[in-house]
Amino acid sequence: GRSSARHLSRRGHLCQRHRKLPGSSLRRILDCLPTEHRVRDSAARPPPFNPSRAFVSRPRLHSAMTELEYDLVTLGAGSGGVRASRFASQLYSAKVAVVELPFGFVSSDDAGGAGGTCVIRGCVPKKLLVYGSQFSTEFTDAAGFGWSGHQGAAHNWEAMIESKAAEVQRLNGLYGDILSSAGVTSFEGRGVLVDAHTVKVTARDGTETVLKTKNVLVAVGAYARKLPLEGADLCITSDEALALPSLPDGPIVIIGAGYIACEFAGIFCGCGKEVHLVLRGDTVLRGFDGECRAAVQENLEKRGVKVHTGATPMRIARGGTHGLVMCYKTGAGSGAQEVALNAGLVMMATGRKPRTQRLGLQEAGVDMDADGTVKVDEFSRTSAPGVWAIGDATNRIALTPVALMEGMAFARSAFGGELTRPDYNFVPSAVFCQPPLASVGYTEEAAATELSGDVDVYVSKFRPMRNTLSGRDEKTVMKMLVLRGSGRVVGVHMCAHAHRLGSRGRGARCIPVLPCCRGRQAGRHIARWGSPRSVLSGPVPPLLMS
Repeated sequence: GRSSARHLSRRGHLCQRHRKLPGSSLRRILDCLPTEHRVRDSAARPPPFNPSRAFVSRPRLHSAMTELEYDLVTLGAGSGGVRASRFASQLYSAKVAVVELPFGFVSSDDAGGAGGTCVIRGCVPKKLLVYGSQFSTEFTDAAGFGWSGHQGAAHNWEAMIESKAAEVQRLNGLYGDILSSAGVTSFEGRGVLVDAHTVKVTARDGTETVLKTKNVLVAVGAYARKLPLEGADLCITSDEALALPSLPDGPIVIIGAGYIACEFAGIFCGCGKEVHLVLRGDTVLRGFDGECRAAVQENLEKRGVKVHTGATPMRIARGGTHGLVMCYKTGAGSGAQEVALNAGLVMMATGRKPRTQRLGLQEAGVDMDADGTVKVDEFSRTSAPGVWAIGDATNRIALTPVALMEGMAFARSAFGGELTRPDYNFVPSAVFCQPPLASVGYTEEAAATELSGDVDVYVSKFRPMRNTLSGRDEKTVMKMLVLRGSGRVVGVHMCAHAHRLGSRGRGARCIPVLPCCRGRQAGRHIARWGSPRSVLSGPVPPLLMS
């Protein structure tokens, strides 16, 4: 660790306060990647870089351009790109450059910013708004505990957005500092691949810089997309919702049923707005456990959100009592009906699409799907030698912690001499609805079709102690799936306001701290089944947290 730090310090890659980072600390983090996913066969490692072959097809560029050489050029300074770049520089002494668009609260072809979606227009600002919106229910619940005088408190949306913006800008600057102190060079502008080993960066003022590189990492993330409906231009997405200068006078209509739709329904409702949630299916959060999905939808409705199920959006137009009219259709055939909702604001929360347009990827030999997703193998390599891709630009799991894992695996694969597979088994996820939903492992529906052998399902539904005095009509739902023969936990799901209390370890073998949710984890055995409809080949992967 010390010799590595001295070496990097001489190259100017580390400031004084970060000299010890390339040693044991960062290596311990990277070593968390499971050893069984590393390929140690030297024949499987990436071939050595040959400059004469790499740049033979590079076209002649204007002589006025500045040309620089790197071991790695990363397109995108989001969570995955920053982690990969920092590890490549600090752990493996690579010369690294990161290219990112100028900062903007709303993403576009010309606006991005260090920190990416999660920090600027995703997890961080969204959770801050969730915190702010929860105070309305806190004030209501406080009456049951003897508090008074705060009912009817007014909320200032503008003040909350201003505070949120200041925090996001602080974090944006912090990400720039992280790259700088790790010895990574940052370029602000649009990066485009000229070929698999050449990136041209165009700054906002038109200045162009050519970066020659042995490796290119595509970590450009994704953007919120809209349905191709008439009047879609009148709608906003989550980007604009997080930067709204003020709330409209009329109701807010949200089209969608995923986690973003549910979270913003809770935010707007908590801030005092009438909210309509319009979805095609019968229940929100497709892909999550069925019982938990039902609990989330029930809680939304009990808190005042009007949920319209079986609704197919048709169009959005100007008019009505509050400026906009959103029309949807229910039923089919002769029984079909069209319903119109008056709204002051319509938001589409209808998925995301990789931001891979105009990057020169296909011209550089990178294969892509029809929706712009970059095709990669199990080690994040694209079809073009030397070009890699991680995060939401690929068709894997679009979560920030997954992008971080992929970034660490990439750094070891590209510069550590060990091809390393990211491990996608039992990735936990959370939905910041109110109360929130947490999930890891198999849902009951997936276990019934994908696992071999008998599975025991334990469910506990109860009124949390807090609600006994507040009078709030919400129940905690906790669920655990266990392989009967081995006792291995293969799925845990919870919809509740919960805290991390209690001993670490498997649910049936730990002493809980009471009174809390952990003490109810085993719950009530309600179901078991025998013959699955399909058999999972090979052994069931171990649960990482057990």
